[in-house]
Amino acid sequence: MTTTLVILAAGMGKRYGSDGQKQVEKIGISGEIIADFSVYDAIAAGFSKAVFVIKGEMQSYFEENITAKYAKSGIEVAFAHQSLDDLPPGYSRPENREKPWGTAHALWACRDIVKEPFMVINADDFYGASTYRDIHDFLINPKYGNYNFVMPGYLIANAVPNSGVVTRGICSVENGMLIDINETDGIRREGDEIFIQTEGGGRYVFPQNTLVSMNAFGFKPGIFREFEREFGVFLDENAEDLKAEFFQPTAVQTLIKKGVCTMNVIPAKDRWFGITNPEDKEKVKRAVAEMVGHGKYPERLF
Repeated sequence: MTTTLVILAAGMGKRYGSDGQKQVEKIGISGEIIADFSVYDAIAAGFSKAVFVIKGEMQSYFEENITAKYAKSGIEVAFAHQSLDDLPPGYSRPENREKPWGTAHALWACRDIVKEPFMVINADDFYGASTYRDIHDFLINPKYGNYNFVMPGYLIANAVPNSGVVTRGICSVENGMLIDINETDGIRREGDEIFIQTEGGGRYVFPQNTLVSMNAFGFKPGIFREFEREFGVFLDENAEDLKAEFFQPTAVQTLIKKGVCTMNVIPAKDRWFGITNPEDKEKVKRAVAEMVGHGKYPERLF
């Protein structure tokens, strides 16, 4: 069975202070970017195609500097463009809209080129090799139907950096199934505590066994039809909000509540690494160098 890895690489990276720069930061010993490790792990897990979702003007750069080195790996590479004007029939872009429509919209941009089971990830998140194996094995398992989806659930302690503020999808899980997912802003770490500030000036400390979504999901192609329908609802409800975004976790939660799909949660075995804030780059480089030193990755991936 053909399976695809979809890599969302069109984000603006405002916390990082750049427009797309953090997706192509070199963090490997031989100058690899995080997405190179994702593709390497995906190939090892059995994925045969990689689709990069980017801004149209970025394609030449990606072809020349990122994906050209995959030529000998055997993986097929394609590109999808996230555009503000790419909307469902009957809708048009608001005159002053400048902000991208969000991660669910970015995924929807793949609808014409992804026709097989797939995993979707962020370009600037390092998920770990076991995550790709687990999601791939789920996607090719015939016992799961077209609307049985899957996600890795990361322990919150393994998914929040030592400094800076992040947003995470806080998950409620019962018997291995996702019940609820809430995008939560302002999460930070101090020592062993991971918390958010409360309205009264105190703090809510998350239990150590809290699972979070890292915007990685395993879907079947039917998700595109559902996302298009929910995107139309989103556009109707947010017609006057020029900064509202259509996020994957929110769309998934809506579909679960409606009984359209189920979302299996596989506990992630690896620690997450990512570049959210500028100071994260050196930490990720050190973590990658350590994994190379332990033989988890070669010094040159491709």
